[in-house]
Amino acid sequence: MSEAIKLVECPRDAWQGLPDFIPTEFKAEYLKQLALAGFKHIDAVSFVSPKHVRQMADSEEVMAKLHSSLPEDLERPEIIGIVVNEKGLDRALATPGVTTIGYPYSISAYFRRANANMTRNESRLLVEKLRKETLTAKKDLVVYISMAFGNPYDEPWGPEIVADALDWLKGIRVRTVSLADTVGTASPELVGDLYREVQDHVAGIELGVHLHSRPEEAEAKILAAYEAGCRRFDSALTGLGGCPFAGDNLVGNIATEDVLAALKKAGADAGIDSSRLLTVLGLANEIRARYAHAPLVN
Repeated sequence: MSEAIKLVECPRDAWQGLPDFIPTEFKAEYLKQLALAGFKHIDAVSFVSPKHVRQMADSEEVMAKLHSSLPEDLERPEIIGIVVNEKGLDRALATPGVTTIGYPYSISAYFRRANANMTRNESRLLVEKLRKETLTAKKDLVVYISMAFGNPYDEPWGPEIVADALDWLKGIRVRTVSLADTVGTASPELVGDLYREVQDHVAGIELGVHLHSRPEEAEAKILAAYEAGCRRFDSALTGLGGCPFAGDNLVGNIATEDVLAALKKAGADAGIDSSRLLTVLGLANEIRARYAHAPLVN
């Protein structure tokens, strides 16, 4: 019997840095097709400044169209909406269909300033508010630890810094955390070693990975995380994406199709309808060709 894993599809991360605006109707249709294909966890939208991330300016409209288009008998997927401040939190909580609030907590001071213009203390106070407000609103919360697998900015980094963040998150009762290789520089060995090393700090926490990678290392990184005990994986079809605040030369998300293939080798099952997946891959390739100016992926 195949071992079940949690696959989080991340079109929001795939789209946010694209040069051309994807129409609202297209985004909503894409998310609908993901749900029909069996994706039960989707990082779909963000509630951030349109000035900085124009691609996500229509998140409320996308969710309204998606919400009204899903078949009544279809189990509603978890929809993650990313926020970076209190204004974004208010928008996300007011948007029907958003079930989970996501927040990128950076252990890099440089990246924290570039991404959210916050000090460490300000960021921690915001996470505490997110925990309180989502609990009151009966929403879930996922915190991403940015730069968890290394720091390219000549700042201190080590497993003990990641462990400290996890201990703090556990102390304020955050239940879902994803370790992010924000700039895609981690080796497969580092992915596995770090995940194992912080295991003792996450009792009661669902700990996942949000990895970026060049295609040739993707399978090794996924299998390293899996063999270390990870059962929650973020990815994006065709491997588009990357954080627009991490630098000019973005390393994309690991492609979902590579994740599915790697985990199948390991005996894991993500529960995705392979025939419907082809439909979504076709749409993903259309986005690559029309809005990302990137080569098609077979």
